[in-house]
Amino acid sequence: MSFRLAAYAVCIEDGRVLLARWVSPAGESNWTLPGGGVEHGEDPFDAVIREVAEETGCTAVVDRLIGVDSRVIPGAEARGGVDHQNVGVFYRVRITGGRLRPEPNGDIAEAVWTGISDVVGLRRSSLVDIGLSLARALPATGHVDPVPVDGLIQH
Repeated sequence: MSFRLAAYAVCIEDGRVLLARWVSPAGESNWTLPGGGVEHGEDPFDAVIREVAEETGCTAVVDRLIGVDSRVIPGAEARGGVDHQNVGVFYRVRITGGRLRPEPNGDIAEAVWTGISDVVGLRRSSLVDIGLSLARALPATGHVDPVPVDGLIQH
């Protein structure tokens, strides 16, 4: 089984959430939260700030930890064909500067502010729903029920 530790930013402002459009090498795309893999020896707190800057062009500060999600993606559904566990650390993040832009030499084609009510109609990563659910509920345990993957919601 492969494993990935990642940190994700939930940036909510004026009823909008900051989303990033990820594009695969084959040209397929879906919307996700800014964030990504924690580098070896890196603190997830630092990783989420780095990832926001890399993927969106914006500077950010962490307001709070909102939760942790751990999910196993069966090999039949995983990109590499191997069972994969993703542990995501979700932070409430506030944008403090910069200007939205695509990720230079990366997989993020654009970053945009999207109305929270419009998210339901987007082809998106389950990470978006997890992050919004954590931000809305702020569960004391930092855990929400798994988000089913189907239709517009992808791994």
